[in-house]
Amino acid sequence: MKKNTFEDLIMWQKAHQFTLLVYSTTKTFPKEETYGLTSQFKRAATSIAANIAEGYKKKGLKDKVRFFNISHGSLEECRYYIILSKDLGYINNIDKLNNLINETGKLINAYSKAILNSNS
Repeated sequence: MKKNTFEDLIMWQKAHQFTLLVYSTTKTFPKEETYGLTSQFKRAATSIAANIAEGYKKKGLKDKVRFFNISHGSLEECRYYIILSKDLGYINNIDKLNNLINETGKLINAYSKAILNSNS
């Protein structure tokens, strides 16, 4: 089935769910983190879904995969922010964040591989 918009992609849907969860989670972070960890975490989470959306409409297959690779880099950045937030005592239960980030990463990898394999 042909996808019509990036919103139809399960990997984008999972990335968007993750972003929403990051926004709600960081609401409880200390005020002194507003321009530090909170801002960085939100920026990186937003970048995951945004790069999937941007890559979706790229014409060249390598260009598409490049944006998905950038998205995956932001995902790994968020993985660190989850660890840091936990270690600083800002969050306790990281299971939901980790589950969504792991699912999203697997989907990005699978989608990228499928695109690269369709080129051979």
